[in-house]
Amino acid sequence: MAFGLFKKSEKKPETTNTHYHELTVKKIIPETKDSISLVFEQPASGQLKYKSGQFLTLIATVQGKEVRRSYSLCSSPFVDQDLVVMVKRVDDGLMSNWLPDNLKVGQKVRVLEPMGNFTTEYGKDGKRHLIMFGGGSGITPMMSILKSLITQEPDSICSLIYCNRDIDSIIFKNELEHWQTQYEGRVHVIHILDNAPMNWQGYSGLLNKDMLAKLFERIPNWGLEKTTYLMCGPEGMMKNVETLLSELHIPKENVFKESFVSGIIDKDKKEEKKAATVSGNTAHEVTVRYDGQEYKFVVEPNRTILETALDQGIDLPYSCQSGLCTACRGRALSGQVKLDEEEGLSQSERAEGYVLTCVGHPITDDVVIEIG
Repeated sequence: MAFGLFKKSEKKPETTNTHYHELTVKKIIPETKDSISLVFEQPASGQLKYKSGQFLTLIATVQGKEVRRSYSLCSSPFVDQDLVVMVKRVDDGLMSNWLPDNLKVGQKVRVLEPMGNFTTEYGKDGKRHLIMFGGGSGITPMMSILKSLITQEPDSICSLIYCNRDIDSIIFKNELEHWQTQYEGRVHVIHILDNAPMNWQGYSGLLNKDMLAKLFERIPNWGLEKTTYLMCGPEGMMKNVETLLSELHIPKENVFKESFVSGIIDKDKKEEKKAATVSGNTAHEVTVRYDGQEYKFVVEPNRTILETALDQGIDLPYSCQSGLCTACRGRALSGQVKLDEEEGLSQSERAEGYVLTCVGHPITDDVVIEIG
């Protein structure tokens, strides 16, 4: 299983890079009072290939500046013809508020090709149990994976434990009920609400060890060899779930998570972290190989590889600029790169030499990075 899951220049050159696509908005579907689904038509040049659990990076000009944000695909490549992402408003969210306020059906949106490692392969002979923990907008990759698993592996099952603020905050509520009804016995959906209504028959409050034990009594037990645990949602929720699973002696290799980030980091804290990370005041030359081209440039102290490349008009892939979405991931073929943030990479990826250019600093002169 492959679950593993991403200071620009003011002016960037026009590009014909095949990693970019223009998608037309086909529908805008209200999901809750603060979330919408954006349905995109497949590009005329041919279907965009993606894996369940991956994300699209949407690119738009907001307040005169290019902004990029990653949104997980909630559509399944096996079930849905169109590409669908869900956008939820957040306080001070630049893109998450701009999209529902400004985007219209028929408009075109520039995107990077689908990326992300929160994925798995499917086979008709597969037989496994995926137990998913979702919180709020963390349901999006889970929705894609659920649909793919149930339709592609007839002997596999899925249990979703979905945490929300209240009943009106449940995204895809009707669709989840549909899948649970249509595939009775194979799809189990359990809702947990922070603020439950008076007539609520389900679980409410904070997910704790006692509640988790009761939840596990309600869903099938297929044993550790056939069970995988997935989580996506607020960082606090995921840390809590990780702790609870650890207390139940669930091996770490059975647990996978996807982190959502806003892409906004306090500038002073970011600079402090860089200063603490980079030793000395020496600039280093870096070679980056991307899309059939080779670029050489010097990275100054306390500057990241991505910042330097973008300032020189080199159009490398990126999205969150926080070291979590992995859109900027590349493999260091030589040299040493220090990262401000390693959360986005798995232990095996780090061992294989993968780095993130958005939080990466060269600390030797022989750094060669291959992207893609």
